[in-house]
Amino acid sequence: MTSQAADTPIRVLVWGENLHETSGDPVVLGHYPDGMHTVIADALRRHLGDQAVVATATLQDPEHGLTDEVLAETDVLLWWGHMGHDQVTDEVVERVHARVHSGMGILVLHSGHYSKIFKRLMGTTCSLKWRNDGERELVWTVAPSHPIAEGVPQPIVIPQQEMYGEYFDIPTPEATVFISSFAGGEVFRSGVTYTRGLGRVFYFSPGDQEFPVYHHPDVQRVLANGVRWARPQGAQYELTADYHAREWFAPAAD
Repeated sequence: MTSQAADTPIRVLVWGENLHETSGDPVVLGHYPDGMHTVIADALRRHLGDQAVVATATLQDPEHGLTDEVLAETDVLLWWGHMGHDQVTDEVVERVHARVHSGMGILVLHSGHYSKIFKRLMGTTCSLKWRNDGERELVWTVAPSHPIAEGVPQPIVIPQQEMYGEYFDIPTPEATVFISSFAGGEVFRSGVTYTRGLGRVFYFSPGDQEFPVYHHPDVQRVLANGVRWARPQGAQYELTADYHAREWFAPAAD
């Protein structure tokens, strides 16, 4: 069992599927020429400064950049995926799942709701209603005292975004921090938190590849706040190679 001092830098890994960005789509490349993961990572470096050390990994890296060694040195993982969920190996999913239970925080972003790792952590289909007409999204803070909402305006105004709407098939959140409304009339629980084992989980929906949402300063603030909140809380368990540490926790929803 190990513990992390509160004043040590948070070791952050931004994981991006990196498929839309390498497909030659001119719209995506116009917003994210070097990948969404790089925009997110650069934003975290600006907002967190000396509080964090930020690295990136992608689906195309060996073992998707999520080896045992990398995960052992990661305090908070951010996950963005969309069109390649099925390309993530089950072995890597189990590895990340076990690491969350041992104390690593994870932020699952936008279409990551359908990722293998998020569905594994939630134990539900994680399905939702969606429509991609580039509608205005208003992100309303409904838990203003929550650390993830610190300094966030009411509401965040996102001029164009893919609509995500209820019903969102997830377990009842421990905290619902944000609810979004869309120009078409739908609402969505766009920022929710959970605990799995010793790890903290934050799902945040704004961030479709066709719009420059991750350049939005208030969205960046939410992600930075999420990293601070999700960092390991005190003791963490060191996992054995076959992840027997999973047996040390009471069963959760997954």
